[in-house]
Amino acid sequence: MDARMRLDARMLEADQRHAPMFVISVAAELADMHPQTLRQYDRIGLVTPRRQGGRHRRYSPYNIEQLRQIQQFSQEGVSLEGIRRILELQNRVEVLEETVDVLRHELRESERHSTKPRIFAVGPHGDVVTVARGRRPRANTQALVLWEPAPRRR
Repeated sequence: MDARMRLDARMLEADQRHAPMFVISVAAELADMHPQTLRQYDRIGLVTPRRQGGRHRRYSPYNIEQLRQIQQFSQEGVSLEGIRRILELQNRVEVLEETVDVLRHELRESERHSTKPRIFAVGPHGDVVTVARGRRPRANTQALVLWEPAPRRR
């Protein structure tokens, strides 16, 4: 198959990346593998396609990407257990990156809506608490930090 015709799952939207699209014969062709290899990977849990009607496997573009990675790792001599662990860690990293993106967005939103400086006190055990304006921190706090939001950029 021409390399230009290959599906690149990274360029698709998130909902399209995980949409079950391909029957096993098409997925095997896209991944340059034998269908029996895909069945084996499904049995051992390396790549788990969705099931159509409870029986027929449907592979997503993300699954095709995983199959290509497995093939590459296998050619480099990585064991199937090693590959499983690598894929598991990659999935965890993706989830964490998505969480970081959400938190960054929430932080930007809160900074946009906050115009007043906020005052924090650091307690003896490293805990950070907000101190109301005009109030003194408790006597057992160790430090006082004044935080002012960055000027708004437009």
